[in-house]
Amino acid sequence: MTSARNSLRAAALRTLLALLLSASAAAAQELSARLEWVDRVEMRAVANGVVDKVLVTMGEHVEAGDLLLRMDQREARASLLETQAQLARGVVALDDARRELDRAQELFDRGLIATEELKDAELGHAAALAEHESERAAVAAAEVMLERTELRAPFTGIVVERNAYDGAVIYTSLQQAPLVAVAPTDRMLARALVTSEVLRRYRPGQEAAVIIRGERRPAAVYSLGVEAVRIDPAGAVYELDVVFDARPDEILRPSEFVKVVLP
Repeated sequence: MTSARNSLRAAALRTLLALLLSASAAAAQELSARLEWVDRVEMRAVANGVVDKVLVTMGEHVEAGDLLLRMDQREARASLLETQAQLARGVVALDDARRELDRAQELFDRGLIATEELKDAELGHAAALAEHESERAAVAAAEVMLERTELRAPFTGIVVERNAYDGAVIYTSLQQAPLVAVAPTDRMLARALVTSEVLRRYRPGQEAAVIIRGERRPAAVYSLGVEAVRIDPAGAVYELDVVFDARPDEILRPSEFVKVVLP
C-alpha cells in the first residue's frame, strides 16, 4: 500500500514538473530581430594631406594593429627631423649652461665673483633647461603627428567601409565620410523592437538566447532603448539589444534576421 502511494506521489511530482516547464516555455518570448555591429569605429585623417596607400578592401578581416591606410609622410618626417635637430642643439646649449654654472659656482666659492654673476649663470642654466624641455615636447608632438599619418586597426574585426583611394587629397574640414571604418566580429547584437511594457521587464545583463539559422545560442540583454523609434497605434516602440558571441569561422552581417528569446 505504501509503495503504491509513493508511486502515485512520484507520478504527481513528474506531472507538476512537466506543467511548470511547459508554463516557463510558454512565458518565454520569441521576437524577430536583426543583427547589428556591437561597435563600429570610423577613422579619419587628423591633418590635411594626400593618401599614399590604402591597404585594405571592403569586407576584409584585419587583426588588431594592422595597417589600414597610410597618408603621405614626407612633411611629417621633415617636421620630426627638424625638431630632433633643434633638440640636439638644445642639448649642447644645456651642457654649456651647466658648465658655465659650475664655473661660476667655483669662482663664487673662492670669492672671485659677486652674487649677481652667480645668479646670472643660474638663470642662464634655468633658461637652457626650459628650452631643452620645450624641444623635447616638440619632438614628441612631431612623433605623434607622424604616427597619425597611419590608420591602424584598433581591434580584430572586419572593414565595413572604405572611402579612400591612393592619391586622394584629404582636407580635414571636408571629411564627411570616414576614410575607413572597422567593426569587431567576435560579438554581434541582435536588435528587437518591443513596447515599453515589454522593455520594463528586463535589465542589462539578463540571460537571453538567439536563434540563428535554426541554432539556439546563449546571449544576454545588452541595452534598452531610451527614445522611441516610432509610435504605433498600440503605443511607442523601443529597441532592445541582445549581445552574443560570434564564431571566428562564420560570416554574420548586419540586417540579417534572427530570433531573440527572452525569459
